Amino acid sequence: MYDETVELAKRRGFFWPSFSIYGGFAGLYDYGPLGVLLKDNIIRTWKESYLCDDAIFLDTPNVTPEPVFKASGHIARFSDIAAECEKCKTKSKLESVLSFNHISDIPVNLEDAKRIVSENKLKCPVCGNIINNVYDFNLMFKVSGDYYLRPETAQGIFVNFKLLNNYNRGKFPMIVAQQGKGFRNEISPRQSLIRLREFNQCEVEAFFDPENLKFKELYEYKKIKIKPNTGGEFYITVKEAFEKGLISSQAFAYFVLKTQIILENMGIKNELLRFRQHDPDERAHYAADSWDAEALIDDEWFEIVGIANRTDFDLKNHQASSGEPMKVKAEDHEFIPYVIEPSYGIDRIILSLLAQSMEKRDNKNVLKIPYKIAPYHFAVFPLMKKENLKEKAEYIYNELKKLDKYIIYDDAGTIGKRYARHDEIGTPFCITIDYQTLEDDTVTLRSRDTTEQERIGINKILEQPFIDSHIYKN
Repeated sequence: MYDETVELAKRRGFFWPSFSIYGGFAGLYDYGPLGVLLKDNIIRTWKESYLCDDAIFLDTPNVTPEPVFKASGHIARFSDIAAECEKCKTKSKLESVLSFNHISDIPVNLEDAKRIVSENKLKCPVCGNIINNVYDFNLMFKVSGDYYLRPETAQGIFVNFKLLNNYNRGKFPMIVAQQGKGFRNEISPRQSLIRLREFNQCEVEAFFDPENLKFKELYEYKKIKIKPNTGGEFYITVKEAFEKGLISSQAFAYFVLKTQIILENMGIKNELLRFRQHDPDERAHYAADSWDAEALIDDEWFEIVGIANRTDFDLKNHQASSGEPMKVKAEDHEFIPYVIEPSYGIDRIILSLLAQSMEKRDNKNVLKIPYKIAPYHFAVFPLMKKENLKEKAEYIYNELKKLDKYIIYDDAGTIGKRYARHDEIGTPFCITIDYQTLEDDTVTLRSRDTTEQERIGINKILEQPFIDSHIYKN
């Protein structure tokens, strides 16, 4: 399914390798016309959901001065261990080489990595040569001088904490969100949108009084796969997972539940989603606890959202480094806030959505994307390019555009080919103007999901309730 998804994405204009006329460059992808609309709709879903929690939003620079990343620990600790083959010069993450060689030992640092390499004859996955060269590989791009491209958007929120707290009039919890680009100097970018050098993030930093890690009400929702690091996998609700002590705090559980619902609204299937807790030696340097929302593609789980308890790590370090006090007052005590961070990888969500939405019908692809998320909601067709049909179709198209901007006009090819094309790009409904339209002012409305067709009056489809009932209430 992965390969077919990538092929469809390129052919239909969702995404493709950047700079392809020069052969393409690993880890860099363009979004095409359909991909831009799909990405915007996914980001809008995320933003509107967090607006319901009274989130405030921020937009900070991609370029960040070195002192910020010294304080956050990224300069010293944001790296992977690389393995390089001296024969074919292939660079890989050491963990990938270990997996290829069926070795489960995970190094805790470079010294440990060198020990593992010396004790095992590790074959290069590309040429089979024995690998001996391992080293620390910094994952940040240095721009010039003492400036870096940010590997996450989070630090822009932390350094603005005092300003944000003043804007928010000292209310806690305080939810701050930012959408933007992140950049990572990946050792081996691969799998299209899975491992990129430049990627789209939607991050949320939820600031709490550490003595009161509670937020809104937890409620029963659909069961989900929960995989704690203590072993086993449970098919339970998030609320049950919290009540059983599998999730550490009520606030953390709330953001796990919220992530489940947001991903479902984006089109990720509940049965192809799980929440997996990191092992202690797997966590980022700033995290006391971390869970990944993972989507299943072709029997492989991919992280699409990371949810971390960053405690007061970042604010304490920025306080120590900058001299700016980060303590706040609430009720009868002072504290440096704890932070829970849900971080959404938009590119991976898009790839997972396309792969999970693809179905075969009569040996043809159908993308069953949620109606509100689809790049286009309606396609308007004249049955034939006859002047009277074309004129009527253009009138309906232009009038519909006043009600909903996600409309496309298509008169290329036979009506069957147009139906198949719009099934494949996920358009929920097609409106066909034919000779009967000229007689009684009705059109054919065809459903992507059922292929059923019905005659409906033009006066009805050119009303907002029709748009709302077919797209926004589904």
